[in-house]
Amino acid sequence: MSLAVLHSRALTGMDAPEVTVEVHLSGGLPSFTIVGLPETEVKEARDRVRAALVNAHFEFPARRLTVNLAPADLPKESGRFDLPIALGILAASGQLPADRLDEYEFAGELSLTGDLRPVRGALAMTYNAHHCGRAFVLPRASAEEASLVRDARILPANSLLEVCAHLTQRKSLQPYVREAVATPKFDYLDLADVKGQVHAKRALEIAAAGGHSLLMIGPPGTGKSMLAARFAGILPPMSDAEALESAALQSLGSRGFRVEQFRCRPFRAPHHSASSVALVGGGSDPRPGEVSLAHHGVLFLDELPEFERKVLEMLREPLESGRVAISRAARQAEFPARFQLIAAMNPCPCGYLGHFSGKCHCTPDQVSRYRGRISGPLIDRIDIHLEVPAVPQEDLLRQTAGEASGAVRARVAAAHQVQIDRQGKANSSLATREVGKWCTPDAAAEGVLRQAIAKLNLSARAYHRVLKLARTIADLARSKALAVVHVAEAIQYRKLDRMA
Repeated sequence: MSLAVLHSRALTGMDAPEVTVEVHLSGGLPSFTIVGLPETEVKEARDRVRAALVNAHFEFPARRLTVNLAPADLPKESGRFDLPIALGILAASGQLPADRLDEYEFAGELSLTGDLRPVRGALAMTYNAHHCGRAFVLPRASAEEASLVRDARILPANSLLEVCAHLTQRKSLQPYVREAVATPKFDYLDLADVKGQVHAKRALEIAAAGGHSLLMIGPPGTGKSMLAARFAGILPPMSDAEALESAALQSLGSRGFRVEQFRCRPFRAPHHSASSVALVGGGSDPRPGEVSLAHHGVLFLDELPEFERKVLEMLREPLESGRVAISRAARQAEFPARFQLIAAMNPCPCGYLGHFSGKCHCTPDQVSRYRGRISGPLIDRIDIHLEVPAVPQEDLLRQTAGEASGAVRARVAAAHQVQIDRQGKANSSLATREVGKWCTPDAAAEGVLRQAIAKLNLSARAYHRVLKLARTIADLARSKALAVVHVAEAIQYRKLDRMA
């Protein structure tokens, strides 16, 4: 047989479209050509595959060899096509039977000795292969990640020889069976470590219960970073779909995904020198940025005004839509980005305005320029503006621990479940029409809200965010009605509107 056809997968954003690997042998001077829009890593497969076949004691055919990766208009990257190309050469040259190749999909990078190295995006590829009804053959180092796809048939292998032995029925590859894991223990930091800051802890609880974004404003050393680092520990448990989607995104990142972190809420804290591509994703081969790697988790931006303004402005769309669309001349990709933004900033350049008498020497113009680094439209999209003052001395010296994260998480989970049962989503994700349906205040609360709109000059977006925030406060109080007390507390969390 001079033609062999195999199946593999490419990666386009979170999607893993099928790639047909066609290998043809013909007469003529010996050559090895790969076509089908391959990038540099794929073109280099020629040398890896040749060396792997020779070192595995197979014959590399001295004929005209053409490999086509279809569809031709889909860019192909990384070394995941090494294994199917090598198997195609063996099948086309008659060294391997081709009758069973259609039952499987293959992915794996070959070393020069024929060993298989792990591939990026194993989870996304397995998910798509499973829905096509084929078993997936991949490196053993990637099997545990791929096994997160429930009921998927995964055949891990250590080398090219093991795959060939399976296809010739000399020694079958054993399906990967993931060991049963007990309820995972999450190593989150405890909220009890933070002394004082009762008001800030209450705001974090509300933010966690409704999926709201939060900005903390306060002088250095008041515990803003400590509070943010403990926020993931009070979030409600992840659903199966959330955990799988988050894991798939992590597997697309440069650091990959660690299986022991499955069901752990991601916590991303990029430095303020991060570029726009690092934050929202991009590149010639589009990859997810920090906002997508924080999907269903926490994105913490410390020293918010120190980020470049154009970088911060790129947060506006994902905060509103929960998605990032990346467009390049050659390709486009879309990544989910439904994260909870937790940000922190000082009240002025020196950090001590209004908190330590006589210590701040910033002029009003300096303060205005400092705060002006964050645009009004971005501030408008942040649900909670929270002042975090200095901790009183008596709170610092108090020996008794505060409320533990577990107790707060239980209340948050209960309030979150109320939202899921009522409307199928968190309060922060409600659309405008849904706000009118589920967040209608009573007569007295509506009067308070009207006064706030007139006094604070709230935008339409801020008005809806106050209503969604009040709905979350009512859910924590197990109240079906949206009363004055809930609306009044929600208005108090719009500090920057009150300062305008």
